[in-house]
Amino acid sequence: MYNKISESASRIITREYSTSFSLGILFLGKGIRQPVYSIYGFVRLADEIVDSFHGYDKHKLLNGFKKDTFQAIEEGISINPVLQAFQQAVHRYDIDLQLVHTFFRSMEMDLETRSHDENSYREYVLGSAEVVGLMCLSVFVNGDRKAYEMLKPSAMKLGSAFQKVNFLRDLKADHSDLGRTYFPGVDPSHLNEIQKRKIEEEIEVEFQEAKEGIRLLPGCARRGVYLAYVYYYSLFKRICSLPAVRIKQERIRISNRRKFALMLQSLVKNQFNQL
Repeated sequence: MYNKISESASRIITREYSTSFSLGILFLGKGIRQPVYSIYGFVRLADEIVDSFHGYDKHKLLNGFKKDTFQAIEEGISINPVLQAFQQAVHRYDIDLQLVHTFFRSMEMDLETRSHDENSYREYVLGSAEVVGLMCLSVFVNGDRKAYEMLKPSAMKLGSAFQKVNFLRDLKADHSDLGRTYFPGVDPSHLNEIQKRKIEEEIEVEFQEAKEGIRLLPGCARRGVYLAYVYYYSLFKRICSLPAVRIKQERIRISNRRKFALMLQSLVKNQFNQL
């Protein structure tokens, strides 16, 4: 019963925080949905500590969460339902603990670094997004190390592309509310068209490289991952179509109606192998 409650907690967190990822997970094979919920619940909780727990000692909370995470993995049990579900996924799918360490390093950077240079930017994206893609890939290949190594570059590119779209979408909030500047050499309050286009060109390349890997994913994972890809790529193209001044002023969104249309479109393409 406790394991079921723990898994439910991760599912609730995912559904409440992200409609797009929730939809993507629903279109994964039934047997791999829960471990992906467990991964998302874990990373979401850590992200909330650094992004939302204002008025509290975030360093202390994050350090405590980090300690509890590795203790849960070592002991195979946690009284934190999110960590209980996560440690089960780690053990079942042999998720590399270095990925977890790298993830926490990026969360720590959110508390330490206000703006990034090229090196810290790459390090942050690696830990906050690319390794999360690799955690999910561990689930998708279910222990097939050859498949994991083959698909690893594409999984990292997809995580990176998603994160950089988030940076553009949340440009105003990250800078104004959290005091963060992710893109090196870019002042978010003075983002110009040349800078925006350079960032978009970088993201476009990553999306295209990631798509090659999606085609090679096991059938149980391909449909759900492609749906998330289609949603994020649509959001990205929407951002590309708008002037820099709009990106600086508002959070760009995709309507629920549009999301539903994209879902149908992606399902048809997957059905007829048109990815």
